[in-house]
Parts: sequence; structure tokens; C-alpha cells
Amino acid sequence: MDEQADNHVIEVENLVAHYGEREVLKGINLKIREGEIMVIMGGSGSGKTTLMRNLLGLNKPTSGRISILGKDITRISTRELFQLRRKMGVAFQGGALLGSLSVAENIELPLRFHTKLDENTIRIMSRMKLEVVNLAGFEDLMPSELSGGMMKRAALARSTIMDPGLLFFDEPSAGLDPVVSAELDELILKIKKAMHVTIIVVTHELHSAFTIADRITMLSNGRVLMTGTVDEVRNSDNEIVQGMLNRRPRDESVNAEEYLARLTADRRSRHF
Repeated sequence: MDEQADNHVIEVENLVAHYGEREVLKGINLKIREGEIMVIMGGSGSGKTTLMRNLLGLNKPTSGRISILGKDITRISTRELFQLRRKMGVAFQGGALLGSLSVAENIELPLRFHTKLDENTIRIMSRMKLEVVNLAGFEDLMPSELSGGMMKRAALARSTIMDPGLLFFDEPSAGLDPVVSAELDELILKIKKAMHVTIIVVTHELHSAFTIADRITMLSNGRVLMTGTVDEVRNSDNEIVQGMLNRRPRDESVNAEEYLARLTADRRSRHF
């Protein structure tokens, strides 16, 4: 496929990000096509969560460019970013449901905050989303009464309530047993087909990634190792990629001078 002919809804160019003095993202380049499921993978500390936070505009990068639906979010105003986020849905790892609200009230929250729809329309829309995620009849339960899988599905319903063009899922299968995880994978594929939406998923679950992904981006130490289809990732000759796929422990060499510098560093000079 001609890369130039693709309609890219997200473009990341030379993205650099720091936490204090520590460089977390080291020149990330990435393009995400309209209508695809892009899975972002990497080991602990690879930068995948930081990348998602930058894509959502929650963190401001040190340098580089992030274009979302044609808007450079590193340069737009707070008001413009707020308007852009209305076209984006997010399901965080723990669900992030408000414990004082019922399932229906949690799902309806974006509509109440961003629209002036009447009460009956809001209730119908929330019930429609509950039907999609197989939670019909559970709208009056409180989050504390839900299982882990139900919490995840409720979070998916809330992320889609505004019919966004982009969906971001952070570790959707984390903490779930294999059967429930497989059901969630099927639900993500169902949402993509029904809503014709672009989906970005951060996960470390290989089976889930290989099930849902159109393409996978592999990160390591703040850099992109490769972006490709499931088959391209499986057949990659990159040793780090194969190490991730085959769960081989990393062989980390230690620089003696750097190690000594860390041990003797003045804590007061560090940035947190």
C-alpha cells in the first residue's frame, strides 16, 4: 500500500519527552491510519504509556509534533484541545468509573458535560451503548457491584457514548482471566466494525495484540523498534522484538562509571 495515499488521523514526528532530567521518548515517529486498530507494545519502561499520554494531550512533550485529526496539539490553545477531545474516547486501565455514580450515570457523564441533550435522549443513548457491550439491565448497579470484566465493558461504553472518531484503550485486558480477555478482544473488534472508528490500544498482552491489531508498533527504551502487521512483527529479525515475543529476559550490561555516578548523585539535585 502506498504510504502517501493513506489517510493518517494521527502523525507523530520526532517526539521527545522528559520526566525531569530523564528522557523517556527519544524521537518517536509514528503514523496511524484512519479506521485501523494500532496496538502499541513494549516492555516496562519502554515509553508506551508516556506516548499515549502525549497523544491525549495530558503531557506536553519536550519537542516534536503531534497531529491529531489535522490539529497539531503541541501548538493549539487549551480551548481548541478541549474541543478536539470531544472527538476522542478513552478507556483507562482501571476503568476510572466514579464510585458514587451508577453504571448508567457514569456512561452518561460525557453527554451531560458536553451536550444539551434532553434527559430521555441521554438515557436512550446510554442504553444503546450498554447493549453494545452486553451490559443491558445492569445500568442501575454501582461500580462496586461489578466484576473486573464488567468494569472494563462499562468503561468501553462510556468511551464510545459521544461517537468519537478516535478511541484510546489503555491495557484493556489487564487483570482479566483468559476467557474474559478474549471476550473483550471480540468486543473491541465489534466496536471497530460498528462505529468505523480508529482505535489505539496500549497493551503488553501478546495474544490480545495479535487478535485485534491491524498493525503493531513495538517500543523499547523510548524508541520505535518497528511498526508492521502481525505477520511482519512475528517474522521480524530484530533481536529485541523476538525477545519480547519469546519472553526472553533482557541482557542488560552495566556501565561501571554510570553506575557509580548514580550511587553518588546528590538527591537534592534531582527533579521529580
